[in-house]
Amino acid sequence: MSRIGKLPVDIPAGVTITVGDKDITVAGPKGTLQVPIQNNTTTKVEENKIVVTRKDDEPESKAWHGLQRALLQNAVIGVTKGFEKKLEINGVGFRLSGGGREITMALGFSHPVKYNAPEGIELKTDKMEITVSGIDKQKVGQVAAEIRALKKPEPYKGKGIKYVGEHIIRKAGKAGKK
Repeated sequence: MSRIGKLPVDIPAGVTITVGDKDITVAGPKGTLQVPIQNNTTTKVEENKIVVTRKDDEPESKAWHGLQRALLQNAVIGVTKGFEKKLEINGVGFRLSGGGREITMALGFSHPVKYNAPEGIELKTDKMEITVSGIDKQKVGQVAAEIRALKKPEPYKGKGIKYVGEHIIRKAGKAGKK
């Protein structure tokens, strides 16, 4: 058995799971998510747990088994607690404004940079910090990566957008002549 796939997913109170032909619907207090059913796996709801099994022991089936269970776990966490990623902006003259689904940033370019978040994602700004939150883990990570890609942190002074807690490896500048 897959180490991850064999673990059952606990269903907290207030969450309903519906297994369909092509996808599994997870509904909770924060919203509803749909998880596609992966190849060679079957999903059963037993009491207050979701159990994922695979049809054979082929290596590909083992991989799908673990993936299916992880996607279901993320959906259950998303509809109950939600996910968030924090980014920080470092740099002289860099500014941040807005919130909700649209933010505007001054990142050292000749024009302000606007970013519109997709449906289901909320952006919060606090001084020089952006918080990306939502119920879909994949979307939250994708939006955070897209915002970071607008101005990646550079290795000499560390200016740019980085994740909170991310360590940027610094390079030494030019060595002076003697």
